[in-house]
Amino acid sequence: MFWALIFEAADVSETTRIDRRFAELKKAARPALMTFITAGDPDMETSLAIAKALPAAGADIIELGMPFSDPMADGPAIQAAGRRALKAGQTMVKTLEMVRAFRETDQDTPLVLMGYYNPIYIYGNDRFLADAKEAGIDGLIVVDLPPEEDEELCLPALKAGLNFIRLATPTTDDKRMPAVLRNTSGFVYYVSIAGITGTKAPDSMAVSEAVERIKRHTDLPVAVGFGVSKPEQAAAIGRNADGVVVGSALVRAVEATLDDENRATDRTVAAVTEVVEALAQGVRACRLMAAE
Repeated sequence: MFWALIFEAADVSETTRIDRRFAELKKAARPALMTFITAGDPDMETSLAIAKALPAAGADIIELGMPFSDPMADGPAIQAAGRRALKAGQTMVKTLEMVRAFRETDQDTPLVLMGYYNPIYIYGNDRFLADAKEAGIDGLIVVDLPPEEDEELCLPALKAGLNFIRLATPTTDDKRMPAVLRNTSGFVYYVSIAGITGTKAPDSMAVSEAVERIKRHTDLPVAVGFGVSKPEQAAAIGRNADGVVVGSALVRAVEATLDDENRATDRTVAAVTEVVEALAQGVRACRLMAAE
């Protein structure tokens, strides 16, 4: 009944890559490893190379950050990545070009654009939704559009066939949860810590309780992000969550390889994929660990 209501409201006639990927992973009895990188960091060519390398390294779903000059929910690492991308000339047009280039060799990996409403608004909502769908985007996470503004972008996105993923936080109580979930599709993104990205480590016990509480309200997969950076953390979170999101650790891996002028080196792509490979091992082992 829940899914029927979502699809009727959204006018979606087909499942998305996100839906299919979570269905595949449910059969495999393991959570998704979801990786975040900032589009255009440190430049578009390197960013595209990283994105193309992520699935082979173990990423199941890729989130692409849309660079923005005032990323209020992001910590220092992702803020710096956005500045590098903007300085290198990254725009929404180039981000969608990057998506098209990714889709030339990968038609299966789900891609989610994540960020703030301002760059979308400036681009134009109708134009953005049409171009994002055509380029090969599967879903959107827009962190500063609350459910009360669903008519602005959420409902048009759903009608265009894009999943609109909503954030739930430690302060989202049972009274607020139905509003958060009302037009959410694809998955629910649970923010495991109060505060900005990449600054604290999540409490796996508290996260487990939060995931169970969210699941009492919805049949959607629940992915957990903010603060996950190590394989053992990914394994602990993945025992109960349907997805584990890692962002700041990958952005820091990019930053650590740059030269004095913030340009990519021959270590940049490999540094990111090495982190992802280690995290993937943790994610893939977590359900086995829980069963022991």
